[in-house]
Amino acid sequence: MLLEKAGKLTAKDRKTTELLNDYYIAYLSRQLSVLGKREVHNGRAHFGIFGDGKEIAQVAYAKAFQKGDWRSGYYRDQTFMLALGLLQPEEFFAMIYGDTDDTINPSTGGRNFNNHFCTSNITEEGQIKDLADRYNSSSDISSTGGQMPRLLGLAQASKVVRENPSLKKQLQNNVTGNEVAFGSIGDASTSEGMFFETINAASVMQVPLAVAVYDDGFGISVPIELQTTKSSISEALKGFEKQKGTNGVKIYTGKGWDYPQLVKMFANGIAECRKTHTPVVFHVQEVTQPLGHSTSGSHERYKSKKRLEWEKEYDGIYQFKLWLIESGNADMDTVTELEKKAEKRAKEAKKNAWENYTKGYQKEADSLKQLIDELKLQSDSKVDYTQEFEGIKKRTFPTRRKYLSFAQRISYAIHGDSELKAIRQKLNAWIAEFQLRSKAFYSSQLYREGIDSALHVPSVAASYSDSSQEVNGSVVLNKNFDVLFANYPNLLTFGQDTGKLGGVNQGMKGLQEKYGVSRVGDAGIRETTIIGQGIGLAMRGFRPIAEVQYLDYLIYAHSTLSDDLASMQYRTKGKQAAPLIVRTRGHQLQGIWHAGSPMQMLLGSLRGMYLCVPRNMTQAAGFYNTLLSANDPALVIEPLKGYNQKETLPDNLGEFKVPLGVPEVMVEGTDVTLVTYAWNVNHAVKAAELLQEEKGISVEVIDVQTLLPFDVNHRILESIKKTGKVIFVDEDVPGGATAYMMQKVIDEQKAFDYLDTAPKTLSANEHRPAYGIDGEYFSKPNVEQIFEAIYAMMHEIDLKKYPSL
Repeated sequence: MLLEKAGKLTAKDRKTTELLNDYYIAYLSRQLSVLGKREVHNGRAHFGIFGDGKEIAQVAYAKAFQKGDWRSGYYRDQTFMLALGLLQPEEFFAMIYGDTDDTINPSTGGRNFNNHFCTSNITEEGQIKDLADRYNSSSDISSTGGQMPRLLGLAQASKVVRENPSLKKQLQNNVTGNEVAFGSIGDASTSEGMFFETINAASVMQVPLAVAVYDDGFGISVPIELQTTKSSISEALKGFEKQKGTNGVKIYTGKGWDYPQLVKMFANGIAECRKTHTPVVFHVQEVTQPLGHSTSGSHERYKSKKRLEWEKEYDGIYQFKLWLIESGNADMDTVTELEKKAEKRAKEAKKNAWENYTKGYQKEADSLKQLIDELKLQSDSKVDYTQEFEGIKKRTFPTRRKYLSFAQRISYAIHGDSELKAIRQKLNAWIAEFQLRSKAFYSSQLYREGIDSALHVPSVAASYSDSSQEVNGSVVLNKNFDVLFANYPNLLTFGQDTGKLGGVNQGMKGLQEKYGVSRVGDAGIRETTIIGQGIGLAMRGFRPIAEVQYLDYLIYAHSTLSDDLASMQYRTKGKQAAPLIVRTRGHQLQGIWHAGSPMQMLLGSLRGMYLCVPRNMTQAAGFYNTLLSANDPALVIEPLKGYNQKETLPDNLGEFKVPLGVPEVMVEGTDVTLVTYAWNVNHAVKAAELLQEEKGISVEVIDVQTLLPFDVNHRILESIKKTGKVIFVDEDVPGGATAYMMQKVIDEQKAFDYLDTAPKTLSANEHRPAYGIDGEYFSKPNVEQIFEAIYAMMHEIDLKKYPSL
């Protein structure tokens, strides 16, 4: 607060103090934006995007935010965060500079754009923090509308606990059932399907979700009439509006420059949302954007003179100032004093943040300078880089990479000079240490690295006895899930046909009746918000399994998986985690959209998640058991043909665990190493048996089990050392997962030196799988193709012993 000893003030004085504080926050935020834009244009930062014009609305919105609530917003929420004390002015500038110091830049640590905020939800040891006693913000992403799916899950957590109060204890009282999930979005981004999918899902589910839509009339340069039906999102959403006896959302409208109206609107709407769990949409109209869309362009190029004049008059801060004076809450001198104070604070923050940033590698720069001086001395000034070093120091925006590349080029230049060998060794040591520290800044925490890492979960073999039954694979899954739901009270699952039906392949059969609709539930055909539910629930302490019916349908959720879930651990440097398990099924069945194996797409976009590709349902169950013992997100792809295949039911259901990144040798051999995964393991084993019987060729079949991580102990290399030959087989397109596996083995494991002939790949055809049993056979690898490919390898080695087929 601005005034001291507020506890002794009258009610009227308290109200005045609150109003003046709101004005100060709004004005301070504007000054940060102005200075931030100037820093970019002065060359001291690369890019900036700010919340100018939305200050008043965000101050009013934040007043309704309570401890335990969650935010899932977009990259203009700086005033909202300032108002809650979740953003300090120094951090605002540290974000722009890309400072890697977590103490001054805790939200991004130099890995994300400015105005991308987060609060930590997990400790380094993997324990959920006391979320009910703090203001919470999920980590922002830049993809417009991408914040909406997780907002649904953040809200759903409150609904689940309100309906099941016994879960409070299981969640360590981090969820009470009264929290609201606050969202924000620009009006143009409501054109995204994610927005409508989320609003529809929230309307159906009736969860405490609130979203403020900031409408400034444009989406960059595109006017609203080309963006939104009826040029109004509140009008376009009329069909979603809740009426008596129906579900739906409550819709509120307000002007972005009308402070008292905004405060009242947000207070009423959030109170209704918190009490009844009715979702609400706030359409904040007539918002201005005085600094333009971002530092990359100028709004004068697409806004008319009349529009620009209107924006100046109806700037929210200017209108708030007029209202304060006209209402008698402040005089001009008081307001002017507040503005001066805010201007001074913003300038101080910029100065402090810049000094912190430039000092971040001062010791390394000083030690490099000492080496340059020593080099000059030892070479009798023949090798002198002093002037170039000083030039780097004087750059407007000095960067870590400039010092590193400079040092590396010096090392290249003096390489081979015997007189300078000692100093070069020192220089190389400096380079190595600098690279190691930089790796920690920019390349760590892609996955959990502490004791809660899935890689640290010990393997537990499935156990069997004489009384173990032979059952369908679906039964193995079902009975294992039953044990898991009994052992993990915070475990829940949802998806298309997951609840009442128990899944299209009966993996959840009977579990809704046993554990209730809140824990085993159905969802509409809306893949991206199914994933969003899982993300939000996982962030709040639940252990969700989000089911997407078929692997091919992950494409509908791909942006949410890639942009949000897979990058969360990395972009927050481990401060936030969402241990969501995504369950789906794929590979071989029938036709283009029910038999896909788009592994190349997944491998290229889901780093940050683990990718499990079990060959049968016992292995799949083992992966679920492993993942629930850790805090990493993962995708488990169950093989479609495995549900009706007979397997032996383990005695230790819920306890046996399949380790991640550890291949299993299915058939031992001495002639050729065959590397594959999932259902192709069955084809590989059959081909190996046929090759042994018909041609005396001994094939070692290796099931990699997981593609992310991949063979962490280099078991495949050991096999190649024995056989001297390797073939990679899978159902992806050419150049997909087979190429990935080859790179991992030949390049990373250095297997090339042990090969007697060129490594081979056998993948599916370039086209999608055709329909039917015959279509599949002629689209994907089969036993005969594997047989012929391996025989051809043996033919290359010994023409006489293995003549052409």
